[in-house]
Amino acid sequence: MIRHAVAILFAVALTTATCLAQASQPAIAEDFKPSTLNQPGQEYPQVNSQGYARFRIHAPKADSVRVSLGLGGRGGTILTKDANGYWTGTTAGPLDEGFHYYNVTIDGGKFNDPGARNYYGSVRWESGIEIPAHDQDFYALRDVPHGHVQQVLFPSKSTGTSRRAFVYTPPGYEKEHSKKYPVLYLQHGWGEDETAWSNQGHANLIMDNLIAEGKIKPFIIVMTYGMTNEVKWGRIRDFKIDPFQTVLTEELIPYVDTHFRTLPNRDNRAMAGLSMGGMETKMITLNKPDIFGYYGLLSGGLYTPDDLNGKAKPKLVFLSCGSKERPDGVKKAAADLKASGYNAVSYVSEGTAHEFQTWRRSLHELAPLLFKN
Repeated sequence: MIRHAVAILFAVALTTATCLAQASQPAIAEDFKPSTLNQPGQEYPQVNSQGYARFRIHAPKADSVRVSLGLGGRGGTILTKDANGYWTGTTAGPLDEGFHYYNVTIDGGKFNDPGARNYYGSVRWESGIEIPAHDQDFYALRDVPHGHVQQVLFPSKSTGTSRRAFVYTPPGYEKEHSKKYPVLYLQHGWGEDETAWSNQGHANLIMDNLIAEGKIKPFIIVMTYGMTNEVKWGRIRDFKIDPFQTVLTEELIPYVDTHFRTLPNRDNRAMAGLSMGGMETKMITLNKPDIFGYYGLLSGGLYTPDDLNGKAKPKLVFLSCGSKERPDGVKKAAADLKASGYNAVSYVSEGTAHEFQTWRRSLHELAPLLFKN
């Protein structure tokens, strides 16, 4: 009898706890709309006002379908099949604001979602979904003068081939034939390529909007492949900077200075990068302090006073990350640099992790600090 009573009490307590947990979690709002990154005319994937994502895949002969979100496809949302062969599922919780990579696993095989556009990440073309952000206006496509992003192919003797870069030139560049501009060399992260900052990051729209608001001095941005994809995931310690450093400093920079109207000196040249691009930035700026006057690490490591001691002093050191990363380390590193006499600025993107919304916001904060007289 006592054992039976205890069992009943345990069941009641478990039911009560479950009900309380369910009550504490707000219901999912059924106001889902197609993601802004969908293929033309495609209804799914969808997002709602709370940041949940809903997926639907037509695979009538499949036995299992799962959606994995994030760089490298971490995490998973299991989809359920209906009588018509459509698999549908909603994320367990809201996603961070901004852009996310994802892929679909069908019966053990990895595929892209046919309803979504593709973006290069994780050393492959991945599906992309956008969770509307409360501050998305700074990278929105507005009715303002727009710059141009053009592809260039530059010769590279060190690699024995021509290499690709994308160059953003600000509004009015084509008309003001005598005006020269500073240059920011902006690097992508591991598993991405030179398309990332324009496609996922909206770097050109961020620049257009800042220029239209009169908040920055117009400058050129150069984005090239960082030779990172030859390093497999988990083997980052094997990465050697020398080949990319040669491409950047001995081949790409001279090409840009020859073919674009630049101010070809250290005080008008910056380098920044996200994640592994930040690691590359740190290595190259420390190896070649006479080439770059402004440094930016976006979720890409830290500088210490000892790193910079005895070298040409940078005009700015910018350090950033998401609040879900290691913000205390970024803040402390900037404070230590300031205490040692360096112009250092830290920025933390609230509510984001190691993802493009962090880096979009970081570029938005960095750009107005560059190339000040």
